[in-house]
Amino acid sequence: MTQHTDGQDLRREMVETCRQMNATGINQGTAGNLSVRFGDGFLITPSSLPYDRMQPDDLVEMAFDGTYVGRRPSSEWRFHRDILRQRTDIDVVLHCHSIFATTLACHHRTIPSFHYMTGVAGGTTIRCAKYATFGTQQLSDYALEALEGRLACLLGQHGQISLGKTLESALWLANEVETLSRMYVHALTLGDPPVLPDEEMERVIEQMRRMSYGQAPDLDGINDVARPRDAAS
Repeated sequence: MTQHTDGQDLRREMVETCRQMNATGINQGTAGNLSVRFGDGFLITPSSLPYDRMQPDDLVEMAFDGTYVGRRPSSEWRFHRDILRQRTDIDVVLHCHSIFATTLACHHRTIPSFHYMTGVAGGTTIRCAKYATFGTQQLSDYALEALEGRLACLLGQHGQISLGKTLESALWLANEVETLSRMYVHALTLGDPPVLPDEEMERVIEQMRRMSYGQAPDLDGINDVARPRDAAS
């Protein structure tokens, strides 16, 4: 995560990310919320303020004890707080009500490994958390359970959560979850699609891990990888 000494650059990036959420169609109106680790706490979007009217100074600075400075924070501040406190591997929590992910969440459907890209969320499935009233500690507890070992989950009869080290990566993942959800909804019209076995998904996830570190996905040690021409001469 880029270090921001006074938070102003980060606040501007957060507002821009919120507006991109609506522009890409994964969020509508004042639904959804966003938080980023900052200092000894985090910044979070305020409650009930449309993103097209939101300004950097409207973002709320919160501590992990639930105290805040400025506007009233999002009603979902509890799961933002709890995820950031427990998941030291990530710095961004993005929540939205994207249509197809929410459609599956309304049926409490976990997304299985019907497509290899399910692995982008870090496991063989994208789980759906049990339903709880929005803004409650129960919802936060269920979200943490569904996110164990994962970077994304659905929230029963609610929406989705995607995590990342950066704003860009969290937004990218939220869009991927929505794309996978749309594909899965369409696939279900033909019946339950076949699911890739866990051992194949383990290979897929390892390939993704290697590529994220700039390594060639050459798991079997075969020396037939794409490489710059100068390196081949």
